[in-house]
Amino acid sequence: MTLQQLKYVIEVANRGSINEAAKRLFISQPSLSNAIKDLEEEMNISIFERTNKGISLSKEGAEFLSYARQVVEQAELLESRYLNAKPSPQHFSVSTQHYAFAVNAFVSLVQEYGQDEYELALRETKTYEIIEDVKSMRSEIGILYLNEFNGKVINKLLKSANLQFTSLFTAKPHIFVSIKNPLAKQSSVKIEDLQPYPNLSFDQGEYNSFHFSEEILSTLIHKKSIRVNDRATLFNLLIGLNGYTISTGVLSSDLNGNEIIPVPLDVNESINVGWISHKNVALSKLGTSYVEALKQAIGQ
Repeated sequence: MTLQQLKYVIEVANRGSINEAAKRLFISQPSLSNAIKDLEEEMNISIFERTNKGISLSKEGAEFLSYARQVVEQAELLESRYLNAKPSPQHFSVSTQHYAFAVNAFVSLVQEYGQDEYELALRETKTYEIIEDVKSMRSEIGILYLNEFNGKVINKLLKSANLQFTSLFTAKPHIFVSIKNPLAKQSSVKIEDLQPYPNLSFDQGEYNSFHFSEEILSTLIHKKSIRVNDRATLFNLLIGLNGYTISTGVLSSDLNGNEIIPVPLDVNESINVGWISHKNVALSKLGTSYVEALKQAIGQ
């Protein structure tokens, strides 16, 4: 086993494609494939699963990748310390539901650890894709919520993917509305108060199950309903159409300004927001730091 082979595995996992990884590594695709196959034979494991749809990490491969990252990181530290070598670009990726605190934490991470070169990714995406991203190690960490309604389905998926959920905080449901919305003047709102206003929610694509919804009470029928794909569009529609969305009540004025406010929703529900990662796989230095940044962002 060589350090170069470990770097090859990391690059293929980052790209999700041997062809794309070969381009980035400036080697031929057959050479890269053979190097990985030699490593798999030597270690007596299948690091990647190969199908007609492409390549993905196996369960063994996800654990192997964690150790490979640590070995490569330590080797780079040695080179930097004793050979005056230029540190290689940092890599880290997180997939999340549409939470402003996740963005704030990401900003803090980059400000503290960003070198002259880095390759980081923040994916605000669909619930099912968050789980798939972490399962395949496309992202080291995923952020989503659990509650009584979706818990059984989400936990079943996490268990089958060998992932674990770690709680960050539990919140009571709120609605987000424009400060010009009549509901903004109320100390709390009931479900029936929402009927005249457009309900805004995040589209979940082909996995548009009630259990994958980012918003609780997803089975409610609304007279007016709009689905969007990104947080900026949703917030613009909150203001432009006097709409509302249901969320945790945790909002960042730094990112979202002061035109959107949370109002408590009078329902007997709770939202447990947390992060997911691979079981028995240690977080990288950046992963650990990002979790700490999440806690600080929530505290603020």
